[in-house]
Amino acid sequence: MRLLVTNDDGVGSVFLHELVRALIAADHEVFVVAPRVEQSWTGASKSRHRAVHSLKEEHELGCPTWSVDGTPSDCVNIALDHLLPSAPEAVVSGMNIGLNASLAFILGSGTVAGACEGALHGLPGIAFSQSLSIPVYDDLKDKAGMVGPGLLAIIRASAKHAARMTPSLVASTPAQSFIVHNVNFPYPCMSASEVRRTVPARLMLPGLFSPRAEDGTHRLVFKLGEDTSPSSPLTDRSALDSGFISHSILDFSKLGSI
Repeated sequence: MRLLVTNDDGVGSVFLHELVRALIAADHEVFVVAPRVEQSWTGASKSRHRAVHSLKEEHELGCPTWSVDGTPSDCVNIALDHLLPSAPEAVVSGMNIGLNASLAFILGSGTVAGACEGALHGLPGIAFSQSLSIPVYDDLKDKAGMVGPGLLAIIRASAKHAARMTPSLVASTPAQSFIVHNVNFPYPCMSASEVRRTVPARLMLPGLFSPRAEDGTHRLVFKLGEDTSPSSPLTDRSALDSGFISHSILDFSKLGSI
């Protein structure tokens, strides 16, 4: 299967690299077009007010790889129209560093937005994200994305699950259906981790910015939010908390339906 892979953590992300290697090991033809630098929480934004540069790079991934100095949505649009030699069968986005579970996180996610751009082009879109504990996430950021052997083993287990799941997710998605598959892997993820169908948790996420400082600035303050979901059906957050792989189907054709 021919796949376009993007992410929002940047073309140098180990999480992206391990996903690509697992997809190639599963005999998929992969093309990578990813942001030059991190674009987390940029949602579906496009670079409207400036020119965007693309550059072919070598990351020793065993597949053609480009960086784009824009958002994940920029990457997918430019890749499909100008970089890939022929149309892919699906757009795969991730693996994200951290979860993209709950409505609050899904709607702001650059990773999910990359998969959504695939759906807007009539292709199946799949977003893969790796949940992490806050201490592990903070340590990863402090070390500029360098991962130790323990975390690397978890990433590779998740990547193998992603490569295994991708063909069936693509096959189950009709063309031009506006369907995106949002998959989150638990921390830790193991080879025996099971998949559960879920719905996005209903998360309230107020107070994301600090009070105004003396210089007039406000800074983002990361929070996991308050889960107000009913007890059923199973939500993505609850599945992750129980050690399951969460698979939510986001059907954007139903927005505004009566």
